[in-house]
Amino acid sequence: MSSEGRVMSRIASATVCVVASYAVGLSMAVDRFPRPGETRIGHGFVQGPGGKGSNQAIQAARLGARVELVACVGDDAYGREALDLWCREGISTEHVVQVGDHPTGVGFILVDESGQNSIAIDPGANDALGPRMIDAAQGAFDRSAVCLVQLEISLESAAHALRKAKEAGCITVLNPAPARRIPDEVWGYVDVITPNEGEAAVVLGEEGNEENLGKLLLERVNLAAVVTLGEKGALVLEKSGAVQRVPAFPVPTRDTTGAGDAFSGALGLRLAQGSDVVEAARWGAAAGALTCTVPGVVPALPDRKALLRLLSGNEELAVRGGA
Repeated sequence: MSSEGRVMSRIASATVCVVASYAVGLSMAVDRFPRPGETRIGHGFVQGPGGKGSNQAIQAARLGARVELVACVGDDAYGREALDLWCREGISTEHVVQVGDHPTGVGFILVDESGQNSIAIDPGANDALGPRMIDAAQGAFDRSAVCLVQLEISLESAAHALRKAKEAGCITVLNPAPARRIPDEVWGYVDVITPNEGEAAVVLGEEGNEENLGKLLLERVNLAAVVTLGEKGALVLEKSGAVQRVPAFPVPTRDTTGAGDAFSGALGLRLAQGSDVVEAARWGAAAGALTCTVPGVVPALPDRKALLRLLSGNEELAVRGGA
């Protein structure tokens, strides 16, 4: 098959490769976030699967993508639970490795009364996902139209994955979270970048409004910069010179945790289906909005039917998202 034929085949099957992080989320609600040295009484403790890459993979799969997962978990109970979860979601785990010398990653999440969250993570086995494991997943890149990468794995591994995906003909999408400076040599492998406004400032090492930050990001990537703006939607800047704001979908917010991951997963799915970046960002905004209406992350990630109803203007659905 010609290279053009392989690309068209990937688009027809909407195959997305996610080079993923995984962490178990341990969350509780508080009236407000603790100050330094202060202890607050929380309530509603919940334990559940998380990790930005895993969340994005699940979101893409629920919206209809064939998902190839490249990830590393511990050889422990949390790791086995992760494999079970991905299998239930129909995600390929051919390139998921269990290691015995690192525990599965964990994240600690506080959610305040307004629905805002504060998160700290221990990457655990995510730090073991190195270039050799990524090289062994060449088939996943070859079969995919889009590759999603985040920074909960090492920067070295993220850069290596972006290069492998780009060489395999994927559209590469970097969600630079947790935010850090990106070496100059990595930018050439990034087609689309999807930070929020704060992450954009950290990645660039300078302050500015969303449009100025977006323009600076656009200079560095190959196709587009998408700056997510929470309740203000998203700003899409493309190499063609087009700048467009994608409005948010107004919904009652209960928990914003995972909204950014829902955005990235939906955007990746639509790009894999051949959509333009603005329409992909519109799907991302809808997925992120629905996720905010349900506590937790995985239970809140919407399926395709829910998303299409919201996109069609069905306000009844805006009361509650999730699958």
